[in-house]
Amino acid sequence: MSHPSGTAPSSTCVFTPPSLTATLDLSEMFDSARPLEVDVGCGKGRFLAARAASQRDANFIGMDHQLSRIRRTDRKLVRAGLNNARLLRVEASYALHWLIPGGSVRAYYILFPDPWPKRRHHRRRLFSPDFLDDMDRTLAPDGVMHAATDDADYFEAIGKLFAADARYAGTEPFLPTDEERTDFELLFTGKGKKVYRCSFRRADGSRPPSTRPANP
Repeated sequence: MSHPSGTAPSSTCVFTPPSLTATLDLSEMFDSARPLEVDVGCGKGRFLAARAASQRDANFIGMDHQLSRIRRTDRKLVRAGLNNARLLRVEASYALHWLIPGGSVRAYYILFPDPWPKRRHHRRRLFSPDFLDDMDRTLAPDGVMHAATDDADYFEAIGKLFAADARYAGTEPFLPTDEERTDFELLFTGKGKKVYRCSFRRADGSRPPSTRPANP
């Protein structure tokens, strides 16, 4: 269900794009041109609901490919009356490549993405050179990406990927409040696992975002 510009969601925060290959019109999703932040893989919505509630000066998009997670997060957002948050049921890499407008995102939060620990599955990991290209296109000047994982190998791979890309520079890692800690983080820390965090900012805030090649 889509919400026309200027209206607040009443029964759902889920947004259905009118096209799956056209860039989103953010004015159709939100009633204010506030800065945009994106929760990639919002899961059960604990982080997204807490962050959107505490940062009313920003709009939020939460995305996940699992319908059950989208429905659960939607119920949390609606109950909390969070009119600055919308949900997309979509794969993250697809959304960044086709749907997110260029230069529109102030911050990405990528918290506990699937580490695909087996070497033969590493190609399925979210972080890749192509994904960094799409982040560069969609991040606003001086935009930032925050990530967290419990997998030391994946954390090292993410760091190497960004270190090899001159478009990004490391910055102070994002630390969530207790209310913002995801269900995965609570599960992992409850088992005594270490959480690894990193943040990277577009290295030159004056540089315009890159452009996406035209549709074939």
